[in-house]
Amino acid sequence: MNALDRPTLEELRDRLAELADDAEARVVVLTGAGGKAFVAGADIKYMSGLGVEEANAWGELGHHSAQLLETMPKPTIAAIDGFALGGGCELALACDLRYASSGAKLGQPEINLGIIPGWGGTQRLARVCGLGVAKDLILTGRLVGAEEALGIGLVNAVHDPAIDKAREVAEQLAAKGPLALAAIKRTTNHALQGDHVQNLQREADEFGALFASEDAKEGMTAFVEKREPKFVGR
Repeated sequence: MNALDRPTLEELRDRLAELADDAEARVVVLTGAGGKAFVAGADIKYMSGLGVEEANAWGELGHHSAQLLETMPKPTIAAIDGFALGGGCELALACDLRYASSGAKLGQPEINLGIIPGWGGTQRLARVCGLGVAKDLILTGRLVGAEEALGIGLVNAVHDPAIDKAREVAEQLAAKGPLALAAIKRTTNHALQGDHVQNLQREADEFGALFASEDAKEGMTAFVEKREPKFVGR
């Protein structure tokens, strides 16, 4: 069920950090092994023995993994089969795009354990689906199926198997300009927070800066010449 204990989460964090710095990796797809679950959540038996300081450290580890997915300069895609609960749903929320199989179940059931989401769920769920939906799912702890998840904007599409859709989109994105993709992530990650005028200025700055790149020249030249562009990330 891909439940996350500390060694597994540390390994995931370290791998994500490697991929964030790997120029050859244009897109990152996160999925679960076995088909029964994306991530069924954290290891509750492990969590039950944590004190406050240990719980804070555990939370920081989860936040670090999610922040890598959210902020690395390349698109991240979650391919969700089966359960994506608790920390699993939070890791999916940190990805740029989410595709679910028809049998997927998603949710933040932490309330049933007497705790709250601790890896960004209270914030990212509200930003992705709206505050009303976030409060509904987090307060009740109820799970949603794939079609409801699509209806509330929690996933971008439902497809069987989810990994095929994720790979299809990953191939499309891998052909785009890496510098522009990174700029899109930096600008859109600020869209629902901070000062609106400053965010618009950030977009303007990112837009102008790209005109110094080889990729921008290649993209516009290829358009004029009616051919496919070949982006190199410079």
